[in-house]
Amino acid sequence: MKVALFGAGRIGKVHAASIKMDPRSELVAVTDVMAEVAEALAQEHGIAVRTPEEIFADASIDAILIASSTNTHSDLIEAGVKAGKAIFCEKPIDLSLERALQVRQIAASHDKPMMMGFNRRFDPNFAAVKAALDAGEVGKGEMLAVTSYDPAPPPVSYIKVSGGLYRDMMIHDFDMCSFLFGMPVSVMAHGSCLVDPEIGAAGDVDTAVVVLTYADGRIATIRNSRRAPYGYDQRVEVLGSEGTLAAENEVENTVVKSTTAGVQSAKPVYFFLERYMRAYAIEWSAFVDAVVAGAPVPASIQDGVNALALAEAANRSLAEGRPVAITSDLIGG
Repeated sequence: MKVALFGAGRIGKVHAASIKMDPRSELVAVTDVMAEVAEALAQEHGIAVRTPEEIFADASIDAILIASSTNTHSDLIEAGVKAGKAIFCEKPIDLSLERALQVRQIAASHDKPMMMGFNRRFDPNFAAVKAALDAGEVGKGEMLAVTSYDPAPPPVSYIKVSGGLYRDMMIHDFDMCSFLFGMPVSVMAHGSCLVDPEIGAAGDVDTAVVVLTYADGRIATIRNSRRAPYGYDQRVEVLGSEGTLAAENEVENTVVKSTTAGVQSAKPVYFFLERYMRAYAIEWSAFVDAVVAGAPVPASIQDGVNALALAEAANRSLAEGRPVAITSDLIGG
């Protein structure tokens, strides 16, 4: 499967490595608005730098991987559909839910796989929680808690174009709640600016809690912070009618020192590159399975719409100070 990569930045480099790890896929081209960045990645992997137009016109390219800036995602998906390419796109589809719904409609008749990049579904720990929950190993899931703390905030210049914490950071956690519990019926968001006043001045929050309520009474909570100085804190816990399931942090090493002074273990790994490299590789292999073997796409464009709809509901809830209902009108289903 010949693949062209859109975007040669940090996440693009991660995906380039994943493509090369799977013997069924071959990275053949890269494009980026920053020519020097594209050239550096091309030299690293021995591939060509090509324009988007050249990539879409090349019938030998089977698939495109979209890891460019968010504001390009929806247009590239649309162009990929028209060119008949299999499409893998990093989250989100777009910063606008209205535009995301348009893209979903455009992709509805596409006869090639279209997959969204929600890598945390493919983390072995979270996937094991999902499998155990689906198997009824702790009875019926009743409460879900998702914790996601970054070690430090991104630059304010990034915050200004990111779409805000709920669309940029928490969107992964919205997808995790949908993955484990399905779609809720209401969203209640709380948010503050406690880490960096400049984030608040840019119109965003850096500390947030969201409560999702489900039709059958189940409850999910998401906690986000842009600052956890001890490392990248990523945990999931499910309380079921017959027990609990918990996926804890991955730590720098597994050494535990126990003395009369206490018990000490290592910190969580520092950032997402260390934490989720295995998940990115497994995610890409799942996409290749869909393209070359006809396997079901495990993170669909509807999943992308759902997560973005929850993020938009959270923004509205924060602004209006009330729960926001998740209706079929909102997600177009």
